[in-house]
Amino acid sequence: MAEKLLRNCSLVAENKLIRSFAERKSWGEALAAYGRLREKGLSPNGFTFTFLVRAMASRWREGRAVHGQVVRHGCGSSVFVMNALLSFYSKSAPDAAPATRLFDEMPDRDVVTWNCMLHAHVLRGEVAAAGKLFEEMPERSVVTWNCMLTGLCRAGDVAAAVELFAGMEVKDVVTWTAMVAGFAGAGEMAAATAVFRRMPGKNTVSWNAVISGYCANGNYGEALRMWREMLDDGGCRTDEVTLVAAATACGGLGALGHGGCVLSFAKKSGLGGATELGNAVLTMFAKCGDVAGAERVFMEMERRCVISWTAMIWGLGVHGRSRAALKVYGDMRRRGVEPDDVTFLALLSACAHGGEVEEGQRLFQEMVAEFRVDPRMEHYGCMVDLLARAGRTEEAVRFVESMPIDPNQAVWAALLSPCRWNGDAGAVDLLGRKMAAVEPLTAGCRVLISHNSAAAGQWDHVASIRGAMWHDGLEKTPGCSSIQVGFQVHEFMAKDLRHEKRSEIYEVLHGLAKILHIEAQHPA
Repeated sequence: MAEKLLRNCSLVAENKLIRSFAERKSWGEALAAYGRLREKGLSPNGFTFTFLVRAMASRWREGRAVHGQVVRHGCGSSVFVMNALLSFYSKSAPDAAPATRLFDEMPDRDVVTWNCMLHAHVLRGEVAAAGKLFEEMPERSVVTWNCMLTGLCRAGDVAAAVELFAGMEVKDVVTWTAMVAGFAGAGEMAAATAVFRRMPGKNTVSWNAVISGYCANGNYGEALRMWREMLDDGGCRTDEVTLVAAATACGGLGALGHGGCVLSFAKKSGLGGATELGNAVLTMFAKCGDVAGAERVFMEMERRCVISWTAMIWGLGVHGRSRAALKVYGDMRRRGVEPDDVTFLALLSACAHGGEVEEGQRLFQEMVAEFRVDPRMEHYGCMVDLLARAGRTEEAVRFVESMPIDPNQAVWAALLSPCRWNGDAGAVDLLGRKMAAVEPLTAGCRVLISHNSAAAGQWDHVASIRGAMWHDGLEKTPGCSSIQVGFQVHEFMAKDLRHEKRSEIYEVLHGLAKILHIEAQHPA
């Protein structure tokens, strides 16, 4: 009796150890602890396997081995253990088939079992299968409804999500947040904000959903305003996701002052070492033109991933420091970090901006031959731009003709610049027809062709293009400028009437115009 009690105490201690490893996601240590448990002659129980399966997380091969141990030790009848396995398969398997097989084999099921299977379908975007399972469920919890709601929102079926939301008797903060994210994902930020305002209680994830939503939809000023409101509210703590969105908004607006605030806030909050946040802040500094600040952030990062290196290469390249960008790439290779397709896109762009033709050609070949990266249209476009900027037009044309995929408008447009410099009217006309053959010409493409025709002295062609644009109701998207006043960023476009103080602004502008006119007539 005493020996049995001691063995039970020892098993409880080993189970606690495995659970602690599972909570830290230390799958290797959890397996090692399980091995020691077996060496001691202890028989694992349902708790052992529940904790052990959780520790496997996305370790597909190891998780399947643990499943074998579950069957071997006769714990397959425990609904708790089987639910843990079902959760593992729903998250880690390449498709929903393994989870479906296990679900069908389970003799006993509870609401958690059904939720795990529902999650397996939702995670893979299988909304129809999820809906069918949802209707078959003998009972539903708020988790069930939230899972189905999230699936519909992710699939872009906001109308069905709204209908489901309206039919829910119990709604928690996850429910409301799912609707906010759903509307934001569909680009309906007014509806997302309205739902957010109606929420009976908010958490950090709720605030992140609306702030990130504004960022994703390009409304960076509103994203920063919402972050400021979150700070003033004080009810929820800013986390890494919040700061990544804030840094992205600062980069989109070129608001360097706000960007510095984001970095200071991150350091004070103990988030300065977070890799994803570091990447966002680095990119923000580069977009704002502070390359030195970007380099400083890059050097201070505790851990760098391929995105970190790529962001630094892009930041240097876009500001004309192509040699420095190539040096960073060399350091990246020496540290054993493998570049991806986006890294090569940043490198080719840097070479195009810096006139590094031979280096760009070498990198393109290295990308294909050494790293087996299939070039995308963007890579081909960069190569054409690289050759065109260097005045090697004939070589650029030959490159386009050798492409294994049909060039898009952007690739043909890259050839327009040398035509503009050379005043080659025939080439401009030919390229215009090539671009129109790919897809209907956008307003931006038509303006580009118009400028090239003007440079070639083809004024009748310019008038024809402008007339066609007016007839079709096309207008080039105007550029946007911004100014930072205090914590607020004000954005302006040509003929802008959106600003709340537009009357005062235009009054000042007219006054300045009069002063300039008088000064021009009566110079000092």
